[in-house]
Amino acid sequence: NDHVTLGRADGQGDLFDGASRFCEESLPENSIYRFLARERGRLFPDELFADLFSGRGRRSVPPSVVATVMVLQRLGGLSDREAVDRYAFDVRWRYAAGVGGYGAGGWDEFAHTVLVDMRERLRGSQRPDRIFEVGLQAASAAGLVGRRRVLDSTPLYDAVATMDTVTLIRSAVRGLLAVADGEDVDLAGELRATLSSGDDYATAAKPQIDWDDHAAREQLIDSRAREGYGLLGLLDGRELAEPVRQAAALLATVLGQDLETGEDGVLRVARRVAKDRVISTVDPDTRHGHKTSARGFDGYKGHAALDPDSEIITATRVTPGNAGDASAAEDLIDDLLTDQPGPAESQTTGPQTTGPQTTGPGAGGGQDGERATVYGDNAYGTGEFHDRLREAGIESRCKTQTPTAAGGRFSKDRFDIDLGAGTVACPGGVSTPIRPATAGGGIAYFGSACQACPLRAQCTTATGGRTVSVGPHEQTLTDARARQSDPAWVADYRATRPKVERKLGHLMRRQHGGRRARVRGTVRVDADFRLLAGAINLARLAVLKLRGTAHGWVVAT
Repeated sequence: NDHVTLGRADGQGDLFDGASRFCEESLPENSIYRFLARERGRLFPDELFADLFSGRGRRSVPPSVVATVMVLQRLGGLSDREAVDRYAFDVRWRYAAGVGGYGAGGWDEFAHTVLVDMRERLRGSQRPDRIFEVGLQAASAAGLVGRRRVLDSTPLYDAVATMDTVTLIRSAVRGLLAVADGEDVDLAGELRATLSSGDDYATAAKPQIDWDDHAAREQLIDSRAREGYGLLGLLDGRELAEPVRQAAALLATVLGQDLETGEDGVLRVARRVAKDRVISTVDPDTRHGHKTSARGFDGYKGHAALDPDSEIITATRVTPGNAGDASAAEDLIDDLLTDQPGPAESQTTGPQTTGPQTTGPGAGGGQDGERATVYGDNAYGTGEFHDRLREAGIESRCKTQTPTAAGGRFSKDRFDIDLGAGTVACPGGVSTPIRPATAGGGIAYFGSACQACPLRAQCTTATGGRTVSVGPHEQTLTDARARQSDPAWVADYRATRPKVERKLGHLMRRQHGGRRARVRGTVRVDADFRLLAGAINLARLAVLKLRGTAHGWVVAT
Protein backbone atom coordinates (compact mmCIF):
# COMPACT_ATOMS: atom_id res chain seq x y z
CA ASN A 1 0.00 0.00 0.00
CA ASP A 2 3.14 2.22 -0.06
CA HIS A 3 1.89 4.76 2.50
CA VAL A 4 -0.98 6.25 0.49
CA THR A 5 -4.16 6.83 2.46
CA LEU A 6 -7.73 6.72 1.21
CA GLY A 7 -8.81 9.99 -0.34
CA ARG A 8 -12.44 10.94 0.08
CA ALA A 9 -14.64 12.88 -2.30
CA ASP A 10 -16.70 15.86 -1.19
CA GLY A 11 -20.20 14.44 -0.85
CA GLN A 12 -21.91 17.82 -0.65
CA GLY A 13 -21.06 19.39 -3.98
CA ASP A 14 -21.73 22.97 -4.97
CA LEU A 15 -25.42 23.72 -5.56
CA PHE A 16 -24.48 26.82 -7.52
CA ASP A 17 -21.88 25.16 -9.75
CA GLY A 18 -22.64 26.27 -13.30
CA ALA A 19 -21.04 23.26 -14.98
CA SER A 20 -23.16 20.77 -13.09
CA ARG A 21 -26.32 22.79 -13.69
CA PHE A 22 -25.54 22.96 -17.41
CA CYS A 23 -25.09 19.17 -17.60
CA GLU A 24 -28.31 18.54 -15.66
CA GLU A 25 -30.23 20.69 -18.11
CA SER A 26 -28.52 19.47 -21.31
CA LEU A 27 -27.83 15.76 -20.96
CA PRO A 28 -30.60 13.21 -21.64
CA GLU A 29 -32.05 11.30 -18.71
CA ASN A 30 -30.53 8.00 -19.84
CA SER A 31 -27.03 9.44 -20.33
CA ILE A 32 -24.19 7.52 -18.69
CA TYR A 33 -22.91 10.86 -17.35
CA ARG A 34 -26.16 11.62 -15.52
CA PHE A 35 -26.38 8.05 -14.28
CA LEU A 36 -22.86 8.14 -12.80
CA ALA A 37 -23.37 11.60 -11.35
CA ARG A 38 -26.55 10.44 -9.61
CA GLU A 39 -25.50 6.93 -8.54
CA ARG A 40 -21.74 7.21 -8.21
CA GLY A 41 -21.89 7.38 -4.42
CA ARG A 42 -23.89 4.13 -4.24
CA LEU A 43 -21.88 2.29 -6.88
CA PHE A 44 -18.37 3.46 -6.00
CA PRO A 45 -18.27 4.80 -2.44
CA ASP A 46 -14.70 5.58 -1.46
CA GLU A 47 -14.99 3.01 1.35
CA LEU A 48 -15.38 0.27 -1.28
CA PHE A 49 -11.66 0.71 -2.01
CA ALA A 50 -10.43 1.17 1.56
CA ASP A 51 -8.52 -2.15 1.56
CA LEU A 52 -6.29 -0.86 -1.24
CA PHE A 53 -4.72 1.90 0.85
CA SER A 54 -2.61 2.37 3.95
CA GLY A 55 -3.61 3.93 7.26
CA ARG A 56 -1.08 6.75 6.95
CA GLY A 57 0.64 8.77 4.26
CA ARG A 58 -0.42 11.18 1.55
CA ARG A 59 -4.03 11.13 0.42
CA SER A 60 -4.96 9.48 -2.85
CA VAL A 61 -7.23 10.87 -5.51
CA PRO A 62 -10.69 9.80 -4.25
CA PRO A 63 -11.30 6.26 -5.60
CA SER A 64 -14.87 7.18 -6.57
CA VAL A 65 -13.39 9.75 -8.95
CA VAL A 66 -10.80 7.33 -10.35
CA ALA A 67 -13.38 4.54 -10.80
CA THR A 68 -15.66 6.90 -12.71
CA VAL A 69 -12.79 7.91 -15.00
CA MET A 70 -11.90 4.24 -15.55
CA VAL A 71 -15.47 3.46 -16.61
CA LEU A 72 -15.66 6.39 -19.02
CA GLN A 73 -12.19 5.58 -20.33
CA ARG A 74 -13.24 2.06 -21.27
CA LEU A 75 -16.45 3.28 -22.89
CA GLY A 76 -14.48 5.74 -24.98
CA GLY A 77 -11.61 3.38 -25.85
CA LEU A 78 -9.07 5.89 -24.57
CA SER A 79 -5.47 5.52 -23.40
CA ASP A 80 -4.57 6.60 -19.86
CA ARG A 81 -3.17 9.94 -21.05
CA GLU A 82 -6.22 10.59 -23.21
CA ALA A 83 -8.53 9.73 -20.31
CA VAL A 84 -7.00 12.16 -17.82
CA ASP A 85 -6.93 14.82 -20.52
CA ARG A 86 -10.64 14.24 -21.17
CA TYR A 87 -11.33 14.40 -17.43
CA ALA A 88 -9.49 17.73 -17.16
CA PHE A 89 -11.26 19.43 -20.06
CA ASP A 90 -14.60 17.69 -20.67
CA VAL A 91 -17.25 19.09 -18.34
CA ARG A 92 -19.36 15.92 -18.68
CA TRP A 93 -16.58 13.82 -17.18
CA ARG A 94 -16.18 16.25 -14.29
CA TYR A 95 -19.91 16.25 -13.72
CA ALA A 96 -20.03 12.44 -13.71
CA ALA A 97 -17.10 12.28 -11.27
CA GLY A 98 -18.77 14.77 -8.94
CA VAL A 99 -15.90 17.27 -8.87
CA GLY A 100 -17.80 20.19 -10.40
CA GLY A 101 -16.50 22.89 -12.66
CA TYR A 102 -13.20 24.73 -12.56
CA GLY A 103 -13.21 26.63 -9.33
CA ALA A 104 -15.56 24.30 -7.50
CA GLY A 105 -12.67 23.11 -5.36
CA GLY A 106 -12.61 19.53 -6.69
CA TRP A 107 -9.77 17.65 -8.32
CA ASP A 108 -9.00 19.70 -11.42
CA GLU A 109 -6.52 17.16 -12.81
CA PHE A 110 -4.29 14.24 -11.90
CA ALA A 111 -1.47 12.29 -13.56
CA HIS A 112 -2.22 9.35 -15.86
CA THR A 113 -0.12 7.14 -13.56
CA VAL A 114 -2.98 7.28 -11.04
CA LEU A 115 -4.97 5.00 -13.37
CA VAL A 116 -1.99 2.65 -13.71
CA ASP A 117 -1.61 2.56 -9.93
CA MET A 118 -5.31 1.86 -9.34
CA ARG A 119 -5.32 -1.07 -11.76
CA GLU A 120 -2.25 -2.49 -10.04
CA ARG A 121 -3.83 -2.14 -6.59
CA LEU A 122 -7.02 -3.82 -7.78
CA ARG A 123 -5.09 -6.66 -9.41
CA GLY A 124 -3.27 -7.42 -6.17
CA SER A 125 -6.42 -7.28 -4.02
CA GLN A 126 -8.91 -9.91 -2.89
CA ARG A 127 -11.61 -8.35 -5.11
CA PRO A 128 -9.88 -7.32 -8.33
CA ASP A 129 -13.15 -7.11 -10.32
CA ARG A 130 -15.21 -5.00 -7.93
CA ILE A 131 -16.02 -2.34 -10.54
CA PHE A 132 -17.68 -5.03 -12.67
CA GLU A 133 -19.28 -6.65 -9.64
CA VAL A 134 -21.05 -3.57 -8.30
CA GLY A 135 -22.89 -2.98 -11.56
CA LEU A 136 -23.93 -6.63 -11.79
CA GLN A 137 -25.09 -6.62 -8.16
CA ALA A 138 -27.19 -3.51 -8.77
CA ALA A 139 -28.77 -5.12 -11.84
CA SER A 140 -29.53 -8.30 -9.88
CA ALA A 141 -31.04 -6.36 -6.98
CA ALA A 142 -33.37 -4.60 -9.43
CA GLY A 143 -34.54 -7.93 -10.90
CA LEU A 144 -32.75 -7.42 -14.19
CA VAL A 145 -30.80 -10.68 -14.12
CA GLY A 146 -32.82 -13.82 -14.69
CA ARG A 147 -31.74 -17.42 -15.16
CA ARG A 148 -31.15 -17.49 -18.89
CA ARG A 149 -27.65 -17.08 -20.37
CA VAL A 150 -26.38 -16.68 -23.91
CA LEU A 151 -22.71 -17.56 -24.48
CA ASP A 152 -20.28 -16.50 -27.19
CA SER A 153 -16.68 -15.43 -27.75
CA THR A 154 -14.79 -12.90 -29.84
CA PRO A 155 -11.14 -12.52 -30.90
CA LEU A 156 -8.94 -10.07 -29.00
CA TYR A 157 -5.84 -9.09 -30.96
CA ASP A 158 -2.64 -9.05 -28.93
CA ALA A 159 -0.60 -5.93 -28.19
CA VAL A 160 2.70 -7.36 -29.47
CA ALA A 161 4.25 -8.38 -32.77
CA THR A 162 4.24 -12.06 -33.75
CA MET A 163 7.86 -13.30 -33.91
CA ASP A 164 9.49 -15.66 -36.40
CA THR A 165 11.67 -18.55 -35.21
CA VAL A 166 15.00 -16.70 -35.25
CA THR A 167 13.56 -13.72 -33.38
CA LEU A 168 11.88 -16.01 -30.84
CA ILE A 169 15.10 -17.87 -30.06
CA ARG A 170 17.23 -14.73 -29.79
CA SER A 171 14.61 -12.95 -27.70
CA ALA A 172 14.35 -15.92 -25.31
CA VAL A 173 18.15 -16.04 -24.95
CA ARG A 174 18.30 -12.30 -24.37
CA GLY A 175 15.58 -12.61 -21.74
CA LEU A 176 17.46 -15.38 -19.89
CA LEU A 177 20.71 -13.37 -19.92
CA ALA A 178 18.95 -10.21 -18.72
CA VAL A 179 17.23 -12.01 -15.84
CA ALA A 180 20.49 -13.70 -14.83
CA ASP A 181 22.25 -10.30 -14.81
CA GLY A 182 19.69 -9.05 -12.32
CA GLU A 183 19.59 -12.17 -10.11
CA ASP A 184 23.11 -13.66 -10.09
CA VAL A 185 26.07 -11.92 -11.72
CA ASP A 186 28.30 -15.00 -11.45
CA LEU A 187 25.69 -17.16 -13.16
CA ALA A 188 25.28 -14.54 -15.87
CA GLY A 189 29.04 -14.68 -16.48
CA GLU A 190 28.94 -18.47 -16.82
CA LEU A 191 26.06 -18.25 -19.26
CA ARG A 192 27.80 -15.68 -21.46
CA ALA A 193 30.97 -17.77 -21.47
CA THR A 194 29.11 -20.53 -23.32
CA LEU A 195 28.23 -18.23 -26.24
CA SER A 196 30.43 -18.92 -29.24
CA SER A 197 28.60 -17.55 -32.28
CA GLY A 198 29.86 -14.00 -31.84
CA ASP A 199 26.33 -12.74 -31.15
CA ASP A 200 26.32 -10.75 -27.90
CA TYR A 201 22.49 -10.56 -27.87
CA ALA A 202 22.73 -6.88 -26.94
CA THR A 203 19.91 -5.80 -29.26
CA ALA A 204 16.73 -7.31 -30.63
CA ALA A 205 17.89 -6.75 -34.21
CA LYS A 206 18.49 -9.84 -36.32
CA PRO A 207 22.11 -10.64 -37.32
CA GLN A 208 23.13 -9.22 -40.68
CA ILE A 209 23.23 -12.06 -43.20
CA ASP A 210 22.14 -12.63 -46.77
CA TRP A 211 18.57 -13.71 -46.10
CA ASP A 212 18.24 -14.92 -49.70
CA ASP A 213 21.04 -17.44 -49.05
CA HIS A 214 19.39 -20.68 -47.85
CA ALA A 215 22.63 -22.07 -46.41
CA ALA A 216 23.28 -18.86 -44.44
CA ARG A 217 19.78 -18.96 -42.96
CA GLU A 218 20.20 -22.59 -41.91
CA GLN A 219 23.61 -21.87 -40.35
CA LEU A 220 22.15 -18.97 -38.38
CA ILE A 221 19.25 -21.02 -37.02
CA ASP A 222 21.51 -23.96 -36.15
CA SER A 223 24.09 -21.82 -34.33
CA ARG A 224 21.58 -19.86 -32.26
CA ALA A 225 19.61 -22.99 -31.39
CA ARG A 226 22.77 -24.77 -30.22
CA GLU A 227 23.66 -21.80 -28.07
CA GLY A 228 20.22 -21.95 -26.53
CA TYR A 229 20.60 -25.66 -25.78
CA GLY A 230 24.05 -24.95 -24.35
CA LEU A 231 22.57 -22.41 -21.91
CA LEU A 232 19.91 -24.90 -20.82
CA GLY A 233 22.54 -27.60 -20.38
CA LEU A 234 24.51 -25.33 -18.08
CA LEU A 235 21.42 -24.71 -15.93
CA ASP A 236 20.34 -28.36 -15.83
CA GLY A 237 20.20 -29.69 -12.26
CA ARG A 238 20.88 -26.33 -10.61
CA GLU A 239 18.72 -24.63 -8.01
CA LEU A 240 17.60 -21.43 -9.71
CA ALA A 241 15.83 -18.27 -8.64
CA GLU A 242 12.22 -18.23 -9.86
CA PRO A 243 12.74 -15.49 -12.51
CA VAL A 244 15.70 -17.42 -13.96
CA ARG A 245 13.71 -20.67 -13.92
CA GLN A 246 10.81 -19.03 -15.79
CA ALA A 247 13.15 -17.52 -18.41
CA ALA A 248 14.85 -20.90 -18.92
CA ALA A 249 11.47 -22.63 -19.26
CA LEU A 250 10.45 -20.14 -21.95
CA LEU A 251 13.70 -20.73 -23.84
CA ALA A 252 13.15 -24.50 -23.66
CA THR A 253 9.60 -24.10 -24.99
CA VAL A 254 10.72 -21.92 -27.89
CA LEU A 255 13.52 -24.30 -28.88
CA GLY A 256 11.31 -27.37 -28.68
CA GLN A 257 8.33 -26.10 -30.64
CA ASP A 258 9.89 -24.91 -33.90
CA LEU A 259 13.02 -27.01 -34.52
CA GLU A 260 13.83 -30.49 -35.73
CA THR A 261 17.15 -32.22 -36.37
CA GLY A 262 17.86 -33.37 -39.92
CA GLU A 263 19.72 -36.54 -40.93
CA ASP A 264 22.90 -34.46 -41.15
CA GLY A 265 22.52 -33.38 -37.50
CA VAL A 266 21.68 -29.76 -38.37
CA LEU A 267 18.85 -28.05 -36.47
CA ARG A 268 16.29 -26.59 -38.85
CA VAL A 269 12.88 -24.96 -38.68
CA ALA A 270 10.29 -27.75 -38.58
CA ARG A 271 7.79 -27.93 -41.42
CA ARG A 272 4.86 -27.93 -39.04
CA VAL A 273 3.13 -25.69 -36.49
CA ALA A 274 3.28 -26.81 -32.87
CA LYS A 275 -0.12 -27.38 -31.25
CA ASP A 276 0.35 -24.74 -28.54
CA ARG A 277 2.99 -22.59 -30.20
CA VAL A 278 4.37 -19.58 -28.32
CA ILE A 279 4.37 -16.72 -30.84
CA SER A 280 6.02 -13.97 -28.78
CA THR A 281 8.45 -13.85 -25.86
CA VAL A 282 7.16 -10.39 -24.98
CA ASP A 283 3.73 -11.91 -24.29
CA PRO A 284 4.18 -15.69 -23.94
CA ASP A 285 0.44 -16.19 -23.29
CA THR A 286 -0.73 -15.06 -26.73
CA ARG A 287 -1.48 -17.72 -29.36
CA HIS A 288 -2.52 -18.30 -32.96
CA GLY A 289 -6.30 -18.57 -32.96
CA HIS A 290 -9.13 -19.28 -35.42
CA LYS A 291 -12.64 -17.97 -35.03
CA THR A 292 -13.54 -19.91 -38.17
CA SER A 293 -11.53 -22.26 -40.41
CA ALA A 294 -10.86 -19.37 -42.79
CA ARG A 295 -10.39 -16.57 -40.27
CA GLY A 296 -7.24 -16.58 -38.15
CA PHE A 297 -5.87 -14.11 -35.63
CA ASP A 298 -3.09 -13.75 -33.07
CA GLY A 299 -4.01 -13.00 -29.47
CA TYR A 300 -6.73 -14.06 -27.08
CA LYS A 301 -10.42 -14.93 -26.96
CA GLY A 302 -12.84 -12.90 -24.89
CA HIS A 303 -15.75 -15.05 -23.67
CA ALA A 304 -18.99 -13.53 -22.33
CA ALA A 305 -22.31 -14.65 -20.85
CA LEU A 306 -25.34 -12.41 -21.35
CA ASP A 307 -28.79 -12.22 -19.80
CA PRO A 308 -30.83 -12.02 -23.03
CA ASP A 309 -33.77 -10.15 -21.50
CA SER A 310 -31.96 -7.21 -19.90
CA GLU A 311 -28.79 -7.53 -22.03
CA ILE A 312 -26.62 -7.40 -18.91
CA ILE A 313 -23.27 -9.20 -19.15
CA THR A 314 -23.15 -11.62 -16.23
CA ALA A 315 -19.65 -13.07 -16.61
CA THR A 316 -16.53 -12.82 -18.77
CA ARG A 317 -13.33 -14.75 -19.19
CA VAL A 318 -10.25 -14.39 -21.40
CA THR A 319 -8.32 -17.40 -22.72
CA PRO A 320 -5.43 -17.81 -25.19
CA GLY A 321 -6.60 -17.57 -28.78
CA ASN A 322 -6.29 -21.29 -29.46
CA ALA A 323 -8.67 -22.32 -26.65
CA GLY A 324 -12.02 -23.78 -27.64
CA ASP A 325 -15.18 -21.86 -26.76
CA ALA A 326 -16.56 -24.71 -24.68
CA SER A 327 -13.45 -24.71 -22.45
CA ALA A 328 -14.65 -21.50 -20.77
CA ALA A 329 -18.37 -22.32 -20.74
CA GLU A 330 -18.64 -23.61 -17.17
CA ASP A 331 -16.87 -20.54 -15.78
CA LEU A 332 -19.36 -18.30 -17.56
CA ILE A 333 -22.39 -19.97 -15.96
CA ASP A 334 -20.91 -20.63 -12.53
CA ASP A 335 -23.79 -18.74 -10.87
CA LEU A 336 -26.32 -21.12 -12.47
CA LEU A 337 -24.28 -24.24 -11.73
CA THR A 338 -24.12 -23.44 -8.03
CA ASP A 339 -27.86 -22.82 -7.70
CA GLN A 340 -29.64 -25.74 -9.34
CA PRO A 341 -31.94 -28.45 -7.89
CA GLY A 342 -30.86 -31.49 -9.89
CA PRO A 343 -30.88 -33.27 -13.27
CA ALA A 344 -33.26 -32.07 -15.96
CA GLU A 345 -35.22 -35.07 -17.15
CA SER A 346 -36.41 -33.26 -20.27
CA GLN A 347 -32.83 -33.19 -21.57
CA THR A 348 -32.93 -36.92 -22.32
CA THR A 349 -36.31 -37.43 -23.95
CA GLY A 350 -36.42 -35.90 -27.40
CA PRO A 351 -37.79 -32.58 -28.73
CA GLN A 352 -39.10 -29.82 -26.49
CA THR A 353 -42.35 -28.13 -27.36
CA THR A 354 -42.15 -24.90 -25.43
CA GLY A 355 -39.45 -22.34 -24.64
CA PRO A 356 -38.72 -20.27 -21.54
CA GLN A 357 -41.45 -17.71 -20.92
CA THR A 358 -40.35 -14.10 -20.44
CA THR A 359 -41.99 -10.74 -20.65
CA GLY A 360 -39.14 -8.32 -21.15
CA PRO A 361 -36.11 -7.01 -19.26
CA GLY A 362 -35.63 -8.86 -16.04
CA ALA A 363 -38.58 -11.18 -16.60
CA GLY A 364 -38.18 -13.91 -14.06
CA GLY A 365 -35.33 -12.00 -12.45
CA GLY A 366 -34.18 -15.21 -10.81
CA GLN A 367 -37.70 -16.09 -9.69
CA ASP A 368 -38.40 -19.69 -8.76
CA GLY A 369 -40.68 -20.21 -11.78
CA GLU A 370 -38.03 -19.43 -14.37
CA ARG A 371 -36.12 -22.36 -15.82
CA ALA A 372 -32.37 -21.94 -16.04
CA THR A 373 -31.44 -22.14 -19.73
CA VAL A 374 -28.16 -21.76 -21.61
CA TYR A 375 -27.92 -20.80 -25.30
CA GLY A 376 -24.87 -21.19 -27.51
CA ASP A 377 -23.78 -21.95 -31.05
CA ASN A 378 -22.18 -25.17 -32.31
CA ALA A 379 -18.98 -24.49 -30.36
CA TYR A 380 -20.87 -25.10 -27.11
CA GLY A 381 -22.96 -28.04 -28.30
CA THR A 382 -20.50 -30.71 -27.15
CA GLY A 383 -21.58 -33.89 -25.44
CA GLU A 384 -19.61 -33.00 -22.31
CA PHE A 385 -21.28 -29.61 -21.94
CA HIS A 386 -24.77 -30.97 -22.65
CA ASP A 387 -24.25 -33.59 -19.94
CA ARG A 388 -22.92 -31.01 -17.48
CA LEU A 389 -26.00 -28.85 -17.96
CA ARG A 390 -28.32 -31.82 -17.58
CA GLU A 391 -26.63 -32.86 -14.33
CA ALA A 392 -27.13 -29.34 -12.96
CA GLY A 393 -30.80 -29.19 -13.98
CA ILE A 394 -30.18 -26.56 -16.66
CA GLU A 395 -31.92 -26.69 -20.02
CA SER A 396 -29.47 -26.72 -22.91
CA ARG A 397 -30.30 -24.64 -25.95
CA CYS A 398 -26.79 -25.01 -27.33
CA LYS A 399 -26.85 -25.96 -30.98
CA THR A 400 -25.19 -29.27 -31.88
CA GLN A 401 -23.35 -29.67 -35.16
CA THR A 402 -25.07 -31.92 -37.70
CA PRO A 403 -22.72 -34.66 -38.96
CA THR A 404 -21.27 -34.16 -42.44
CA ALA A 405 -19.29 -36.34 -44.85
CA ALA A 406 -16.93 -35.40 -47.67
CA GLY A 407 -18.27 -35.40 -51.19
CA GLY A 408 -21.91 -35.46 -50.10
CA ARG A 409 -21.66 -39.11 -49.01
CA PHE A 410 -23.72 -40.65 -46.23
CA SER A 411 -23.12 -38.78 -43.01
CA LYS A 412 -23.06 -40.42 -39.60
CA ASP A 413 -26.70 -39.60 -38.88
CA ARG A 414 -27.75 -41.91 -41.76
CA PHE A 415 -26.59 -44.86 -39.66
CA ASP A 416 -28.80 -46.41 -36.97
CA ILE A 417 -26.70 -46.48 -33.79
CA ASP A 418 -28.21 -48.75 -31.14
CA LEU A 419 -26.20 -48.23 -27.97
CA GLY A 420 -28.36 -50.67 -26.02
CA ALA A 421 -27.62 -53.52 -28.42
CA GLY A 422 -24.10 -52.26 -29.13
CA THR A 423 -24.59 -52.26 -32.91
CA VAL A 424 -24.58 -49.90 -35.87
CA ALA A 425 -26.75 -50.49 -38.98
CA CYS A 426 -25.84 -48.83 -42.28
CA PRO A 427 -28.29 -47.49 -44.93
CA GLY A 428 -27.82 -50.77 -46.83
CA GLY A 429 -29.26 -52.76 -43.95
CA VAL A 430 -25.98 -54.30 -42.75
CA SER A 431 -25.48 -54.37 -38.97
CA THR A 432 -22.11 -54.65 -37.23
CA PRO A 433 -21.05 -54.59 -33.55
CA ILE A 434 -19.43 -51.60 -31.85
CA ARG A 435 -15.92 -52.53 -30.81
CA PRO A 436 -14.47 -50.73 -27.76
CA ALA A 437 -11.93 -47.99 -28.43
CA THR A 438 -9.95 -45.51 -26.36
CA ALA A 439 -11.52 -42.63 -24.43
CA GLY A 440 -14.69 -44.57 -23.67
CA GLY A 441 -16.01 -44.72 -27.22
CA GLY A 442 -16.13 -47.40 -29.89
CA ILE A 443 -15.80 -48.09 -33.63
CA ALA A 444 -18.04 -50.04 -35.97
CA TYR A 445 -16.21 -51.68 -38.93
CA PHE A 446 -18.25 -52.66 -41.99
CA GLY A 447 -15.22 -54.06 -43.84
CA SER A 448 -15.96 -56.65 -46.53
CA ALA A 449 -19.69 -55.90 -46.45
CA CYS A 450 -18.93 -52.72 -48.40
CA GLN A 451 -17.27 -54.52 -51.33
CA ALA A 452 -20.47 -55.66 -53.06
CA CYS A 453 -22.80 -53.03 -51.60
CA PRO A 454 -24.72 -51.12 -54.31
CA LEU A 455 -24.57 -47.97 -52.10
CA ARG A 456 -20.77 -48.05 -51.73
CA ALA A 457 -20.17 -45.04 -54.01
CA GLN A 458 -22.56 -42.99 -51.88
CA CYS A 459 -20.95 -44.12 -48.62
CA THR A 460 -17.14 -44.48 -48.76
CA THR A 461 -14.02 -44.57 -50.92
CA ALA A 462 -11.90 -46.37 -48.29
CA THR A 463 -10.49 -49.68 -49.54
CA GLY A 464 -11.15 -51.27 -46.15
CA GLY A 465 -14.79 -50.21 -46.14
CA ARG A 466 -16.74 -47.72 -44.03
CA THR A 467 -16.06 -47.21 -40.33
CA VAL A 468 -18.28 -45.29 -37.89
CA SER A 469 -16.90 -43.85 -34.67
CA VAL A 470 -19.21 -43.89 -31.66
CA GLY A 471 -18.25 -41.37 -28.99
CA PRO A 472 -18.82 -41.64 -25.23
CA HIS A 473 -21.54 -38.96 -25.49
CA GLU A 474 -23.22 -40.33 -28.60
CA GLN A 475 -26.69 -40.61 -27.07
CA THR A 476 -26.45 -37.11 -25.62
CA LEU A 477 -25.62 -35.65 -29.03
CA THR A 478 -28.37 -37.66 -30.72
CA ASP A 479 -30.94 -36.37 -28.22
CA ALA A 480 -29.68 -32.82 -28.68
CA ARG A 481 -30.09 -33.01 -32.46
CA ALA A 482 -33.60 -34.35 -31.99
CA ARG A 483 -34.55 -31.46 -29.69
CA GLN A 484 -33.21 -28.80 -32.02
CA SER A 485 -35.33 -30.09 -34.91
CA ASP A 486 -38.46 -28.85 -33.09
CA PRO A 487 -39.82 -25.58 -34.61
CA ALA A 488 -40.44 -24.06 -31.17
CA TRP A 489 -36.81 -24.78 -30.22
CA VAL A 490 -35.58 -23.19 -33.44
CA ALA A 491 -37.77 -20.09 -33.02
CA ASP A 492 -36.58 -19.51 -29.44
CA TYR A 493 -32.94 -20.03 -30.42
CA ARG A 494 -33.12 -17.63 -33.35
CA ALA A 495 -34.86 -14.98 -31.26
CA THR A 496 -32.41 -15.21 -28.38
CA ARG A 497 -28.86 -16.11 -29.37
CA PRO A 498 -28.13 -13.16 -31.72
CA LYS A 499 -28.40 -10.78 -28.76
CA VAL A 500 -24.97 -11.79 -27.51
CA GLU A 501 -23.45 -11.03 -30.91
CA ARG A 502 -24.85 -7.51 -30.75
CA LYS A 503 -23.46 -7.07 -27.23
CA LEU A 504 -20.03 -8.28 -28.32
CA GLY A 505 -20.26 -5.67 -31.08
CA HIS A 506 -20.75 -3.03 -28.37
CA LEU A 507 -17.66 -4.31 -26.57
CA MET A 508 -15.52 -4.30 -29.72
CA ARG A 509 -16.61 -1.03 -31.34
CA ARG A 510 -13.49 0.77 -30.10
CA GLN A 511 -10.25 -0.46 -31.67
CA HIS A 512 -8.05 0.69 -28.77
CA GLY A 513 -8.94 -1.36 -25.73
CA GLY A 514 -11.72 -3.12 -27.59
CA ARG A 515 -10.68 -5.49 -30.34
CA ARG A 516 -7.01 -4.68 -29.71
CA ALA A 517 -5.80 -5.55 -26.20
CA ARG A 518 -4.25 -2.65 -24.30
CA VAL A 519 -2.11 -4.83 -22.03
CA ARG A 520 -0.12 -8.08 -22.10
CA GLY A 521 -0.64 -11.44 -20.40
CA THR A 522 -3.81 -13.43 -19.79
CA VAL A 523 -4.34 -12.07 -16.26
CA ARG A 524 -4.16 -8.43 -17.30
CA VAL A 525 -6.15 -8.85 -20.52
CA ASP A 526 -8.81 -10.75 -18.55
CA ALA A 527 -9.09 -7.94 -15.97
CA ASP A 528 -9.25 -5.29 -18.69
CA PHE A 529 -11.93 -7.16 -20.63
CA ARG A 530 -14.04 -7.53 -17.47
CA LEU A 531 -13.65 -3.81 -16.73
CA LEU A 532 -14.87 -3.08 -20.27
CA ALA A 533 -17.86 -5.37 -19.70
CA GLY A 534 -18.58 -3.56 -16.42
CA ALA A 535 -18.53 -0.20 -18.19
CA ILE A 536 -20.89 -1.47 -20.90
CA ASN A 537 -23.21 -2.82 -18.19
CA LEU A 538 -23.35 0.57 -16.47
CA ALA A 539 -24.20 2.24 -19.77
CA ARG A 540 -26.99 -0.30 -20.22
CA LEU A 541 -28.30 0.38 -16.70
CA ALA A 542 -28.40 4.07 -17.57
CA VAL A 543 -30.56 3.26 -20.61
CA LEU A 544 -32.84 1.12 -18.45
CA LYS A 545 -33.15 4.07 -16.01
CA LEU A 546 -31.91 2.21 -12.95
CA ARG A 547 -32.20 4.24 -9.75
CA GLY A 548 -31.05 3.76 -6.21
CA THR A 549 -33.68 4.34 -3.54
CA ALA A 550 -33.88 3.98 0.21
CA HIS A 551 -35.28 0.49 -0.38
CA GLY A 552 -32.69 -0.63 -2.96
CA TRP A 553 -32.27 -0.53 -6.72
CA VAL A 554 -35.32 -0.11 -8.94
CA VAL A 555 -36.00 0.45 -12.63
CA ALA A 556 -37.92 3.65 -13.27
CA THR A 557 -41.11 3.23 -15.26
